[in-house]
Amino acid sequence: MTAELDPSNFGVVLITDTIQDYLKTIYLIAQAGEGVGTSAIAERLKVSPASVTSMTKRLNSMGYVTYHRYRGVELTETGTQLALEVIRHHRLLEAYLHQSLGIPWDRVHDEAEVLEHAISEDLEDAIARMLGDPTHDPHGDPIPPKDGHYEEVLHDCLESAPDGPARVERVSDRDAEALRYLAKIGLTPGTQIVVEGRDPFGGPIWVEVGKRRHAVGKELANSVYVSRRGL
Repeated sequence: MTAELDPSNFGVVLITDTIQDYLKTIYLIAQAGEGVGTSAIAERLKVSPASVTSMTKRLNSMGYVTYHRYRGVELTETGTQLALEVIRHHRLLEAYLHQSLGIPWDRVHDEAEVLEHAISEDLEDAIARMLGDPTHDPHGDPIPPKDGHYEEVLHDCLESAPDGPARVERVSDRDAEALRYLAKIGLTPGTQIVVEGRDPFGGPIWVEVGKRRHAVGKELANSVYVSRRGL
């Protein structure tokens, strides 16, 4: 948890865990190319729309977000910096828990959700040094650099990827059961695959992983992101 001076009353405003969660969520929704409205935030955080409305008003008064009538909530520069700090903590922790402690990739997200609020800057730096300043977490999500200069790279989801060779770049870490299945069939970051086609009428997508063919349903395919970079 961090704090900053509030020049309006010369007091200290605590950046609570809840505020950090909201800023991180707003950033991630925006980077996914989705509208950052009340419903989207409420769904991600599993809270009521009324709670979101109340908190976004508070964040606006603190200078962390602005509200645009047709575009929803948008982070200010200060709000973006705070969001990236939390995301860096989270993804570094996922890398540490997976690489150093051997915790499976389907469990590190929930652990990092708790620890990201407690980690100090010194511990963050120590973890980064120990891991050799990793650039990505176990799910392929990029780790924001310390200096904050950073842009998310958007890749095609498997569901909309063209047929042909591709590389898995990242996968969503929001569903532990899906992660376990993806690991079982080999759809993990860095893996080269071949998109072979789609069954009609909303049927599954067929992909070749190694020498095996797998039918991947639309919902799961929407959680896997691929590119043809370097292929």
